[in-house]
Amino acid sequence: MKFKYCFILMITALSSCKILAQEGLPIYTDYLTDNYYLIHPSMAGAANCAKIRMTGRQQWFGHEDAPKLLTLSANGRIGDTPSAIGGILFADKNGYHSQNGAYVTYAHHIMFSRSEVDLNQLSFGLSVGVIQYKLDETSFPQDGPDPLIDGIVQSATNFNMDFGFSYNFLDFYLHGTVKNVLNNSGINSDIGITSNLRRYLFSTGYVFGAYGSDWSYEPSVMFQYRESTQEAAIDINAKVYKQMEFGSIWAGLSYRNSFDGAQYTTDSGAVDSQRLQNFTPILGINYGKFMFAYNYTHQTNSVVFTNGGFHQLTLGFNFGCKPVKYDCNCPAVN
Repeated sequence: MKFKYCFILMITALSSCKILAQEGLPIYTDYLTDNYYLIHPSMAGAANCAKIRMTGRQQWFGHEDAPKLLTLSANGRIGDTPSAIGGILFADKNGYHSQNGAYVTYAHHIMFSRSEVDLNQLSFGLSVGVIQYKLDETSFPQDGPDPLIDGIVQSATNFNMDFGFSYNFLDFYLHGTVKNVLNNSGINSDIGITSNLRRYLFSTGYVFGAYGSDWSYEPSVMFQYRESTQEAAIDINAKVYKQMEFGSIWAGLSYRNSFDGAQYTTDSGAVDSQRLQNFTPILGINYGKFMFAYNYTHQTNSVVFTNGGFHQLTLGFNFGCKPVKYDCNCPAVN
């Protein structure tokens, strides 16, 4: 009897991938590795250098079909104009579900500064993306309890848009983005289920430390809200930077907490509940025009698939930098 219930639960979870896993580029903590453009299109070309960033994320080493994500992004100004462009390629695989996508971004930056070294910039960005979803049902049991299983590789290609703004003023920053503005049908073609994939993101932070000092400290928060399911989560982050002759080294810690939870039955038969909670330590180094970062995400929930967490590497390269930096502690822009 227990096996039967576990079987039903497993099939239900797999079939739910049709609904829940069609939102484009996943939102992890990779934005904290000098990669705000991944989640906020308005940050394309906002820095004084053009940037290339590549990330690789792997969960649960040693487990077959464990979640993994690869991204490649680039962004920069168009000459000396206030306009900028960017692009993102990503491949995301989670068990039987996978998605591949590409985004193209246009951003415009309005400077309110009186000089080129003062940072007072308002930015707007629009990303247009094409995403292909796949769900491999060929290995699913055909005589199971779920009539939605067709036993084929289902696929669909959707078009969507992200829009956002950023405001950078000296050591302060604020970002807001609406992701998946348009309605999509998804793999199951059920407009009533997957039409609304909109997600709202807000980020803000401040960098403390005397200008010119070797040390600076950056607390920040990121809030996200999914409109259709009314789910919300918050990231509370802290980073510290140490300037070196070759560039800088930095470290940080991020805590993500979901405001929504799920119930489960304990070994004693009692009903308990838990919310998504995880910690992510981050280490990074900037050596000249190159950047390298590593972070590890550990889930603190009582019920998890395995004790192993997420490992992520980020490689970056800056080019086309302006000869003079801004007079501020603003690592995402300088």
